Amino acid sequence: MTRQESQKPKKVNSLEKRDMGLIEGVNKDSLDDNHDQDEHSESSESHEAVDESNSSEDEVAPRNTIGDVPLEWYKDEKHIGYDITGKKIKKKERQDKLDSFLASADDSKNWRKIYDEYNDEEVELTKEETKLIRRLLKGKAPHAEFDPYADYVDWFKWDDAIHPLSNAPEPKRRFIPSKWESKKVVQYVRAIRKGWIKFDKPKEEPPFYLLWGDDSSSADRTKHLAYIPPPKPKLPGHEESYNPSLEYIPTQEEINSYQLMYEEDRPKFIPKRFTSLRSIPAYENAVKDSFERCLDLYLCPRVRKKRINIDPESLKPKLPSRKDLRPYPLTCYLEYKGHDDAVLSISVEPSGQWIASGSKDGTVRIWEVETGRCLKVWEIGEAVQHVAWNPLQELPILAVSAGPDVLILNTGFGNEEQQRKIKELLHIGTTTSSNDSDDLSDYLSWLQDEKHDCIRLRHYRLITCSYSRVFLNLLTRESRAILIHQLSKKLTQRLPFKLYGLAVTSVFHPTRSIFFVATKKNVRVYDLLKQKLIKKLETQLREVSSIAVHPAGDNVIVGSKEGKLCWFDMDLSSKPYKTLKCHPKDITNVAFHRSYPLFASCSDDCTAYVFHGMVYADLNQNPLIVPLEILRGHKSSDGRGVLDCKFHPRQPWLFTAGADSSIKLFCH
Repeated sequence: MTRQESQKPKKVNSLEKRDMGLIEGVNKDSLDDNHDQDEHSESSESHEAVDESNSSEDEVAPRNTIGDVPLEWYKDEKHIGYDITGKKIKKKERQDKLDSFLASADDSKNWRKIYDEYNDEEVELTKEETKLIRRLLKGKAPHAEFDPYADYVDWFKWDDAIHPLSNAPEPKRRFIPSKWESKKVVQYVRAIRKGWIKFDKPKEEPPFYLLWGDDSSSADRTKHLAYIPPPKPKLPGHEESYNPSLEYIPTQEEINSYQLMYEEDRPKFIPKRFTSLRSIPAYENAVKDSFERCLDLYLCPRVRKKRINIDPESLKPKLPSRKDLRPYPLTCYLEYKGHDDAVLSISVEPSGQWIASGSKDGTVRIWEVETGRCLKVWEIGEAVQHVAWNPLQELPILAVSAGPDVLILNTGFGNEEQQRKIKELLHIGTTTSSNDSDDLSDYLSWLQDEKHDCIRLRHYRLITCSYSRVFLNLLTRESRAILIHQLSKKLTQRLPFKLYGLAVTSVFHPTRSIFFVATKKNVRVYDLLKQKLIKKLETQLREVSSIAVHPAGDNVIVGSKEGKLCWFDMDLSSKPYKTLKCHPKDITNVAFHRSYPLFASCSDDCTAYVFHGMVYADLNQNPLIVPLEILRGHKSSDGRGVLDCKFHPRQPWLFTAGADSSIKLFCH
């Protein structure tokens, strides 16, 4: 070894620390004593040529023949492997740490001994092996004969060599990056991002596990879908101890009180105190408890319930803002007072200037919309159930349903020419019945009312009335008939369809000769020209109370007495497109706006709900329904609230009639 190498500072690296831990307990004094001799021998042997032996006889074969099998597989066995003859290599008994420490203190060569875990034996290092380890600790070559500063030997003969081995110019590809490699890298990156190439995550095994934990959390159990872990029995507490504290032991009075309890309320176990474990008797209910536990495990049904953590806000539909859907009625602008009892029905004149109302006090009033003043009052004498304006502005007449009669009143509006036509229309020369002399004359007659100068149609009992541009529709209850009257010819005809159930209400189509009849459960749609049934709408409601048709005629809303509102798209299905549970009490009426995408419903809970209902011309797009406002202001009377609601024909205004004998106008 050269002098320069011996004078280099000694550095301790991580390799030295690891090897120092391997030969922990080495006697430092003995290493220092032999240091000078080793240096002398190393320097003398450094320049000698020593031929290393390649013979396999110098190598000692390992005693254990299990190969690269990890020893963890044998930790629960009594052997660690097999020898060359196939016999088991049994584990040796481990010494106690105190005994091993005393043995190491007495043994002078203990610092050379290393435990071989693979063969389960202690190996004593030779002097040559200690020399190798010592050189490794100093950062030198393990063999002393190795010369790190040997002279360079040129193995190629350059004699008579004129040209190099290859005179070809360097190719360009050696100076630029490879395109093929870059394409391959891009393919791998794309495959990793799309999930085509998946890397196996290292399996993390927890070093600890819960002793009393639930078996359902273990990875082995969750792989089997059919396995459901049994419930854990209750762990014993302080009262189950053989020597519990005095506070857990009941007194004799408490024990006597247990006998007065019901058997299911009586405690199953009464704590007792024993001086030692020997004096504890056998448990008298051991067999019974074991049997009940078996019943719990094998007979009781167990169901696995998977709970999904879902944010409730994410389930709500994304609706547009109410500010973007203006205008719609918001506040009460005007109130019409004059009736003495509940206002049962209201109707707005087609121009939007007048509004008619019928009350339970037997009067019909006409109000001016903008000012709220009452212009005319008719004393009918009976409770007015329904009022309806003529849709034609040229003939401002009003249909009033009171008891078994229907009156066609002349409101007195219009010019002289219009009044002349109205008087001719409302004049009956002789008392007529109907055009059919079948059974209609028995319960229908056209009469001239001299008191109000109008036409009176007398029936047995009337339910509702509605107008079209030419016809007047009436429902009678006792005969379950639907009568359609033509005022210009003073003719009456019966709807030639069989009604399945009691008819509740009916309404005309806005533009076509189609007629809607609502029974308690369903809504039937008839074509009056072809005289056939077009469609049957299944409401799935307990009892229908009202119906309204969209101005386009393809959508229908139906109100019920259970507070539900159904929207039907007739082009989509015969079942409801949307069912809205908005009112806690009966819905009394529903209404569409003629020009704005608005519809409303009123109920006996003294409220009126306003909705945005946009119907698109594109058949692939469903209608948009958005709740807008809840209108309040009416007071309850005799358990009734808002009895009727109607929209203004031109403005986004809503009229409501309440049981508190008032009419309110809600504006935007």
